[in-house]
Amino acid sequence: MNRYEMIYIIDTGLEETARKELIEKVSALIEANGGEIEKVDETWGKRRLAYAIDYKTEGWYVLVNFKAPAELPRELERNLQINENVLRYLVVKLVEKRSNVKPRANKPAPLGAPDEITAPVDDEAPVQEAPAAEAAVEAAPVEEAAPADAE
Repeated sequence: MNRYEMIYIIDTGLEETARKELIEKVSALIEANGGEIEKVDETWGKRRLAYAIDYKTEGWYVLVNFKAPAELPRELERNLQINENVLRYLVVKLVEKRSNVKPRANKPAPLGAPDEITAPVDDEAPVQEAPAAEAAVEAAPVEEAAPADAE
C-alpha cells in the first residue's frame, strides 16, 4: 500500500453538522476501498482563499493522511469532483526518501607528501612538531620583456 496526503476545501456555507458528515463520508470512502486513515486534521479550519472559487472567498480546509492501494486516489477524486460542497481537492502520493549516498573513499596521499602527514594518528603517542625548513629557496630571476622597436 502507498501513503497519500489529501487536502480538500469545503464550502463555508455548509452547516457544521453537514460539514462533519461530509468529512465522515470521505473517511468512510477511504476505508471502504481498502485504505487505512492515519490522521484527519481539521485544525486548519476556515481560511481565506487565494482567489475566488465560484464567487466564494473562504473555505474550510481538511487534511487527510492515509495508506491505500494505487487505485483509490482516482476513485476519491471522482467522488470529490461530483460533490458540489467540495470547492477544491488535491491527492498527493508521499514518497519515502531513500539515501543512496555512499561513504567517501579515503583520498590517496598527494605525490611527494611526507609520511608523517598521511600516517594514522595514535591518540596515545606524543605529538611531534614538523621539522623547520633549513634551506631557503632561491627565486629564479625574472626576465623583463624587451620593448618593441618603434620604427
